[in-house]
Amino acid sequence: MKFRKKPVVIEASQWFKQGDHPMVGPMPRGYEHHEAGWIHTLEGGHIVSPGDWIITGVAGEHYPCKPDIFEATYETVEG
Repeated sequence: MKFRKKPVVIEASQWFKQGDHPMVGPMPRGYEHHEAGWIHTLEGGHIVSPGDWIITGVAGEHYPCKPDIFEATYETVEG
């Protein structure tokens, strides 16, 4: 069987540094990377690298997405 993802409008913003998105915080102790951030997701914590997109999902959850995957998966919606 094949399936198609339902068209869903999401909110997203690109992250480059601390302060760009309220859900991205500093790296936990022991995981310090100079330019990286940390986000708590439904699957646990994830590293956020400069240029990653932070997506707000359909249930209000947040998760990072690499720029190449974001570009291949999403397009801009007018309005």
